Amino acid sequence: MNIKTAAVVLSALGLPVFALADVAILTSARDNTLYQSTAGDISNGAGSGMFAGRNAAGSNSIRRALVWFDITAQIPAGSTITSVSLSLYNSAANINEDSIALHRALEDWGEGSSAASMGGGSGAPATAGDSTWLFRSFPATPWSVPGGSFNPVATALANVADSGTYHWNSAGLVTDIQSYLDSPATNFGWIILGNESASSTAKRFATREETIADRRPMLTVEFTPIPAPAGAAILSLAAIAALNRRRD
Repeated sequence: MNIKTAAVVLSALGLPVFALADVAILTSARDNTLYQSTAGDISNGAGSGMFAGRNAAGSNSIRRALVWFDITAQIPAGSTITSVSLSLYNSAANINEDSIALHRALEDWGEGSSAASMGGGSGAPATAGDSTWLFRSFPATPWSVPGGSFNPVATALANVADSGTYHWNSAGLVTDIQSYLDSPATNFGWIILGNESASSTAKRFATREETIADRRPMLTVEFTPIPAPAGAAILSLAAIAALNRRRD
């Protein structure tokens, strides 16, 4: 008898069933780019790419990506988060390796209908509700600081070079997701920072609007859905063993 079948039998007999780990795979529900701009009127809410780093322009060259996942959509309240991995697909032309950092966003932000043409690196005129360099919701709600409000301590780091899928894994991600699950009102996702100390470092990550589904931002979360009562695991395991002996 396998564990899943045994759990069903134990439940039918009114015996305690210990919690088993589960996995949720989430696609981003919002993503965007903050384009450095003195007017704060550039965005890319509906574009297929988001950018982190700097382009080759002489000024206003910094780009910062934003990504948000609806944690409560698949993970029950009260769950314990045990493992988290964020996957992003990079399609930037430059192949130089740079460290890309996830920073916990500290204010809510928006995704409007703006859609940049060409590669998307220059952005498009912001529409209502878009996040921009100066506004977390254009045109009326500013960030506390230009360029977005975020925790200065990175949640996770990954080195990104040539095109392909990259993964961010860290204890900090587990902490962030647990916090977002326990206090959904604090879930503002992450601001993604690239190498801002040199030009032509920007990486282009696929967004949820990407036509190839497996390139979209993906968050894989392993969690225990219901904390087991004290002693329940031992009792359930003993009951499973007894049931197996009966079948022998």
